[in-house]
Amino acid sequence: MPTNRRTLLAASGAALALVAAGGVWRVLRVPETATDPWDRLATPEPDIRLDAFRHAILAPNPHNRQPWIIRLDGADGATIFCDLDRRLPHTDPFDRQITIGFGCFLELARIAAAQRGLAVAATPFPEGTGERLDRRPVARLQFAPGAVKDPLFAQIPARRSNKEAFDMARPLAAQTLAEVVETAAVAAGHTTDPQKVQAIRAQVLKAIDIEMHLPRTNQESVDLMRIGAREVDANPDGIDLHGPLMEALAATGQISRAALADSSSSAFRSGVSMMHETYGAAPGFLWLTTVGNDRATQLAAGAAYARLNLASTANGLSMHPMSQSLQEFPEMAGPYAAIHGLLAKSGERVQMLARIGHGPTVPPAPRWPLETRLAQPL
Repeated sequence: MPTNRRTLLAASGAALALVAAGGVWRVLRVPETATDPWDRLATPEPDIRLDAFRHAILAPNPHNRQPWIIRLDGADGATIFCDLDRRLPHTDPFDRQITIGFGCFLELARIAAAQRGLAVAATPFPEGTGERLDRRPVARLQFAPGAVKDPLFAQIPARRSNKEAFDMARPLAAQTLAEVVETAAVAAGHTTDPQKVQAIRAQVLKAIDIEMHLPRTNQESVDLMRIGAREVDANPDGIDLHGPLMEALAATGQISRAALADSSSSAFRSGVSMMHETYGAAPGFLWLTTVGNDRATQLAAGAAYARLNLASTANGLSMHPMSQSLQEFPEMAGPYAAIHGLLAKSGERVQMLARIGHGPTVPPAPRWPLETRLAQPL
């Protein structure tokens, strides 16, 4: 769900400038601890709830904010809350996308618990909810024996939100997308029809331009950028910008938060160009619509999206959410209406839209360790 800034200035010669300046060690630097939670899956937790949540924290979520707070209740329960400081008030003013992220989290927890024989009964928003998320629980969970293993469990460690350009020269058949949807066992729309793909792509790119050129929405992303490996390790959330090129650009002063917030800067203009190139590389699209739009429906949409992401991995495909045109701030009204005209029936809400295709292999996204997401038990 995070906005892609990773390939901001891929055509730049700044890496050469850095090497010339004697900074080769920075070019080679990579995050050392930010992806440790992915590696810890190999050692099972004795408490199956903790094991389930170790998998759940790897779920896709908007801007990689990882807003979950987990409280273990007694020997067989848990309550999930939202860290209210991790919401996105400008691009997600009603917390719809954050709630969908919680749906992804809960589905991965359910799948992981089932692998070890426990079923998870979830009560969404047991104390109610309002226009925005608040301090009331997102869900209350009860773990009990009797689960059936889910074949998508094996895909959790390999799942990615692939933010790189997909291979437009490699055909993607409609039947392949149908197989992804069948594997996920959810209801989802999909297309590889060139005309429809182009129509969707046009609105996706228009929405990106609106989000990036509107100061308050662009600044929301800029404030969450972690530039360079040290920042990524220190804060393994938000939008990670690391790798040889990013280290080079940061060290030579060619990339900074100030530059990325300034629409007149070369860094900003290059970012817009690269996002058009990357997001435009969409051989096909998947989407989820719902009749309702209450909080429980949003959680269910998140669960379905998580399953589609896992199923795409199982079928050798890459997925990347295209959430901009679904955002609900006033300036996005045009693309919002156009996307709904393309993908939804009267009265339906498009909850998720993603491009899908053959993408390059990418590393896992940074994650906070599980222990940092645990609250004190009752």
